[in-house]
Amino acid sequence: MRYHVRRKDKEIVDERTLREILKRSRYITIAMCRGGEPYLVTLNHGYDEEKNRIYFHCATEGKKLDFLRENPRVWGQAIIDYGYQEGACNHLYASVMFEGRVTFITEGEEKLYALRLMIRHQDKNPEALLRRLEEWMRDGTLDRALVGRIDIEELTGKKSPEVSI
Repeated sequence: MRYHVRRKDKEIVDERTLREILKRSRYITIAMCRGGEPYLVTLNHGYDEEKNRIYFHCATEGKKLDFLRENPRVWGQAIIDYGYQEGACNHLYASVMFEGRVTFITEGEEKLYALRLMIRHQDKNPEALLRRLEEWMRDGTLDRALVGRIDIEELTGKKSPEVSI
C-alpha cells in the first residue's frame, strides 16, 4: 500500500529536487529490522545521482552489519535543517525519505569510486584526503573498511513551503 502525503503544500514531487536534497544533506538515517527488532543508525554518506545510489562506510563488524546481513531492506531519510522560526511555532526543513536495499562492496573499483564520492561529498578540501586515499589503498588501510551501497527503489519528500531548494 502506498501512502499519500497529508499536507500537499509540503510534498515534493519534482525528482530533481528530491535528488538535490540527498546531494546537499550531510548525513542520512537508516532504519532496519530483523526478527521484529528495529534498529536505527545515522551515517555520513555520498550520493551517486546518476545511478540513484547512496554509499556509506563502516567497520567490518557490528550490530548494523548483523541486521543488514539478515535483512538488507532499509528505510531512510535525509534532512536539511533550516532551523526553528522563533515566535512562529514553525520549523523550516527539507527532507527525503527513501526505501532501498543494501549491498556490501568489499573491494575493487566500485569501493574506490564510493570512497572518493563520500570524500567529495563530506570534505571542504577533498583533494588532500583523495591523495591519502591512494596511500591507504597501498598500505592496506582500506581493507579494514567496508562500503555499503543503498540502491534506492522509492524516493519521496517534504519541505516547508518557505524553503527553496
